[in-house]
Amino acid sequence: MKALEVNNLNKTYITKGISNEVIGNITFSIEDGKFCAIMGPSGSGKTTLLNLIAGIDNASKGRIIIGGTDITNISKNEIALFRRDHIGVVYQDFNLIDSLDVKENIILPMHLEELSPDEINETAEKVADVLGIRKLLNKQVYEISGGERQRTAICRAVINNPGLLLADEPTGNLDSKAACAVMESFVKLNRERDSTIIMVTHDAVSASYSNEVIFFKDGMITNRISRAGSREIFYKRILAELDRQGDN
Repeated sequence: MKALEVNNLNKTYITKGISNEVIGNITFSIEDGKFCAIMGPSGSGKTTLLNLIAGIDNASKGRIIIGGTDITNISKNEIALFRRDHIGVVYQDFNLIDSLDVKENIILPMHLEELSPDEINETAEKVADVLGIRKLLNKQVYEISGGERQRTAICRAVINNPGLLLADEPTGNLDSKAACAVMESFVKLNRERDSTIIMVTHDAVSASYSNEVIFFKDGMITNRISRAGSREIFYKRILAELDRQGDN
């Protein structure tokens, strides 16, 4: 089954009568259970593409189908409900609420669910176990590191077990050690929960943790490569492709 199908997708902004095509009529799909990275230089349209898939922005034309549901022309209320139930989003700057502790941040998306406090706590603890932060659940956000904050944000994004997890430069504000821990968390989610993950990144090391890399430039897909063999070999293939495209 396809977790995501993108058909003839275009995004063009018109400002003072001037057209700026950011996404240029692209078509691709991602299989259920894949961990896919999208790479490209700044301004290539990566984040715009992620926002279109998340339903945060509207396409100029084309279709986006997530888990069999075409989200392209549904209403704002419908897309908000669909995103709550089927899409998790992780941002570079964490977007945590400082006045809440770690557990309270994680369970925010569950407040609209008809679940008992015991069920909510049990779910939070299970997800925190997968991400390795259970011991931090009662800590305040300001007491934990950047990497731990990002793993908290990931817990919040997957607490409702969405079919699709989107991540926009999730390691952009982290040092190499914290970035490695976050990427290993994504791999664990992908393997243990069969989560489909689409991650925008400019970092070849982070991309090497994925199953597949889609290369993006000037709003178009220029290539896609799948992992075969070790992560180290895949990393070298990613660097070679970036060098070939002049993005390294």
